[in-house]
Amino acid sequence: MAELTRISAPDGVAPAAAYTHVVMGTGRFVAVSGQLALDEDGKLVGEGDPVAQARQVFENLRRCLASAGATFDDVVKLTFFVTNMAYMPAVRAARDEHISPDRLPAASAVQVAALVSPDFLMEIEAFALLPE
Repeated sequence: MAELTRISAPDGVAPAAAYTHVVMGTGRFVAVSGQLALDEDGKLVGEGDPVAQARQVFENLRRCLASAGATFDDVVKLTFFVTNMAYMPAVRAARDEHISPDRLPAASAVQVAALVSPDFLMEIEAFALLPE
């Protein structure tokens, strides 16, 4: 695991509640493309169900990170793309199943008009740092 420094409340910035404002470190950069709620056969998991979709997306992120030799402990940034901000509690719950609240990465949440298919409620990408 790369040595990461997390700054939740930079001077003059309100403290972060469910993310970390700044995460920095050195190492090998890993970018994981936005993941959708697809199983390993490419079938949608959780049609119309943000909880099931969030869990599948985080499982896909876990598998992608593992393929690079990384874990959620190495993640420095998550970007959440949701078609409705009402899905964010489900996203945060799935995130919290994988990431300790004292090790939260930097994050952005964006509501989008649509994803690649109307069946998808969210897409999440991750950036990680591994030791040199």
